[in-house]
Amino acid sequence: MHKAGIRDVAREAGVSISTVSRAFTKPQLVSQATRDRVMAAANKLDFNISRSAMALKSGQTYRVALLMSEGITSWFNAEVFAGIDDVMHGKGYDISLYQHINDAETRDRFFTVLPVLRNVDAVFVASFAIEPAEIEQLRRTKVPIIGINTPDPLRFDASETIDDEGGMYRAAQHMIKLGHKRIVYTCSAAAETLDASIDLRGHGFIRACERAQNTHDISWKVLTVPRGRDFADNALTAVLSEDRFPDAICCQMDMMAIPLMIKLARHGYRAPRDYSIIGFDDAPYADTVELTTMRQNPYEMGRNAAMKALTLLEGRALEQPHAILEPKLVLRGSDSRYEGE
Repeated sequence: MHKAGIRDVAREAGVSISTVSRAFTKPQLVSQATRDRVMAAANKLDFNISRSAMALKSGQTYRVALLMSEGITSWFNAEVFAGIDDVMHGKGYDISLYQHINDAETRDRFFTVLPVLRNVDAVFVASFAIEPAEIEQLRRTKVPIIGINTPDPLRFDASETIDDEGGMYRAAQHMIKLGHKRIVYTCSAAAETLDASIDLRGHGFIRACERAQNTHDISWKVLTVPRGRDFADNALTAVLSEDRFPDAICCQMDMMAIPLMIKLARHGYRAPRDYSIIGFDDAPYADTVELTTMRQNPYEMGRNAAMKALTLLEGRALEQPHAILEPKLVLRGSDSRYEGE
């Protein structure tokens, strides 16, 4: 069976071979009408341009890497991936996922191998810090490196970062302004082998409580539980083990706050009747359980990071390489003013 080539497409569309090539590799240089004609011809002839041929001609692989400390199934990572893909896919780029880069052996192997392969045009790093030596290894790829919600974002060529510390600071302030007296912060223990942006939220909680101690009659405590699949059950145990049940709970993330609310109700504690609770993320089901939370938008962060990557790949400078995004307080039904006992 004859396999259609670029000459066949050009003949069918009534254009030159170079126009067909540009329609695939540099569509911005071809009018929409001409590109539609070329694509219609290519579709009719079941033709697709060779990715390797595109790479040889342009010097690009049309592939980007997304590095993450956890798996793609987490809400944040899935949304970031969707945002990046929404921009990059339309420009002809594939996304290579590198998951669970969360221990010394994996990190050493990855940051040694990737620069040698040089098989991506840009690198996105989501939610964990990279050591200076690792940054230097990545720079050997000679491609843009973009951070997404990473500590120390200025180490990267560009970044999109949520203000995790400031967001939890405002969450704790919200509880204090509602008049709550006994406030706890539930969180997973930080990983030993890497710094994650989510850990900054605890700093915000502590800062807000320490500042309020001078003007408010409050007691506060950080309840740190082991990382892992049982973190919600461990948070429940920690809260119920307090000598006096807290009247306000700030949770490190919605995926801790939502199951904690449900499990506390089974023990007779209902929000906001018996306590107030606030999460962080505005993740799926937060609205279903009426959880007050601090909203961030990882999908938009991924899109914005991808747009910055494309700008850098085109050799243009960014007007604002680094952006810090403020989370938004979303009031629902899990908090209320504290009336005292």
